[in-house]
Amino acid sequence: MSSWKEWIFTTDHKRVGILYLIGSMAAFGVAGLMAILMRIELSSIGPTITADPSNYNVWLYFHGAAMILGFQIPALTGFFANYVIPLMIGAKDVAFPRLNALSVWLFYAGIVLALLTFVIPDPPDVMWTAYPPYSTITRGNTAFYTFTVLTLGFASILGGVNFLTTVAYMRAPGVTWNKLNIFVWCTLAAFVLQLIFVPVLGTAVTLITFDKYLGTHFFDPLQGGDVLIYQNLFWFYSHPAVYVIFLPFIGVVYEIVATFSKNPVFNYKMVVYGGVFGIVAISGVVWVHHLYVSGMADWIRIGQMVTTLMISIPVGLMVIGLVGTLYKGAIDFRAPMLWALGVVFLFLIGGLTGIPLAIPSLTLHLSDTYYVVGHFHYVMAVAGTFAIFGGVYYFFPKMTGRMYHEGTARWGFWLTFIGVNIVFWTMMSIGVDGMPRRYYDYAHFPQFLRAHQLMTLGASLIGVGFALAVINWIHGAWKGEKAPDNPWGSRSLEWTTTTPPPPGNWAEVPKVAEDWNPYAYGQRR
Repeated sequence: MSSWKEWIFTTDHKRVGILYLIGSMAAFGVAGLMAILMRIELSSIGPTITADPSNYNVWLYFHGAAMILGFQIPALTGFFANYVIPLMIGAKDVAFPRLNALSVWLFYAGIVLALLTFVIPDPPDVMWTAYPPYSTITRGNTAFYTFTVLTLGFASILGGVNFLTTVAYMRAPGVTWNKLNIFVWCTLAAFVLQLIFVPVLGTAVTLITFDKYLGTHFFDPLQGGDVLIYQNLFWFYSHPAVYVIFLPFIGVVYEIVATFSKNPVFNYKMVVYGGVFGIVAISGVVWVHHLYVSGMADWIRIGQMVTTLMISIPVGLMVIGLVGTLYKGAIDFRAPMLWALGVVFLFLIGGLTGIPLAIPSLTLHLSDTYYVVGHFHYVMAVAGTFAIFGGVYYFFPKMTGRMYHEGTARWGFWLTFIGVNIVFWTMMSIGVDGMPRRYYDYAHFPQFLRAHQLMTLGASLIGVGFALAVINWIHGAWKGEKAPDNPWGSRSLEWTTTTPPPPGNWAEVPKVAEDWNPYAYGQRR
């Protein structure tokens, strides 16, 4: 057994990755608890478990911020990137191991700061968006929010520098650019977006703090400021952040689908150069559709409608690649594949329901309703979480040297899949009928009571399903059957080392044959 000191002072990319997984799952657990509290509160009209609307705001703030900044981005660009990328490219470690260790402990510092929300006397209540003027006049501690965001932002920037350098200079002989796993390409693109756009978010939240505590007026219209400046800065980062999550999670899905279909990735170069590169090129010019109702010239709305619809082209190329990879495959419906197929279904629903939100004439009516909440959860929150859980199941044997319990994994998937569709399809339905988002109570909309009670039931199924998955991992890591080195029969390089991989991953840097490919599963029929 390893000592606690070895874990605290480790620079091994695999241990750093596992630390990211533990921290992100802790954030996921608390954020999930906040979601349950909100759903219980909304299960009846009038106060249910709190009579203070500020408590609801705190739950809402923590749920959004922890799910995105504490769970999804760290799990995808922290855990999966750290554990898998060096193995996929045949490297012994990352380029800057100490910098890597610093990034994970900055992440943990951010998690601790976020958890202190529940102990400080004036917790942030600004949602994850922190819009002014509310964030500059609330009694909540906006500076605490800003410091948490900056800490997590620095962690992601360090990761970006590290992995771009690692993939550029530490690939094993024979692992050329056109032989990289789709996950590697997707994660590199996500890090590029992080390096470009995280400083913008850092600037925005810092200026909020200056306005509130130092007497500046960047966002105060009475003093020549403009609240829309903040919204533009925030969404200039936060819409690309959708793709910071989407790209790695679709990369994980590609690894699972190719392996369990025993098919090469369909049209690899189209996926990489059309899909991944296309998303990077367009993602920075689509943020204004979040501001359609904030007041702007019609010609700006029309231009942003065009760019928002355009980004569906590279995203569509990536989905076509997944469907093509499944075509005529020898599909094995093990737990990782179920979660991956769940991602395809959920993302398809989310993508199709996003088209109306790109069109100003429709968004003006749907904005700030539950329709937006349901769409957002389908397209990113739930689809991304399904990809993370499927990826953990996929790499579980490699990490632990043991197998999970297949039956429990299937039960967890189906309970979660049914639950999320109950919750978020119902959300979109009542959103079309006019149910506003972010409301602590809905006494003016009593017709939606049954729908809220149904969503609370669905949230309970989700909680049970995710709990089964986590229990399955813990039990499997301690008591599961011993796993072979390559239980899935993958051709990718990470499965060629022992399970779990030793320090340094290989005794010698692997050299791959000229015809090697991570998806070399034979010719299509």
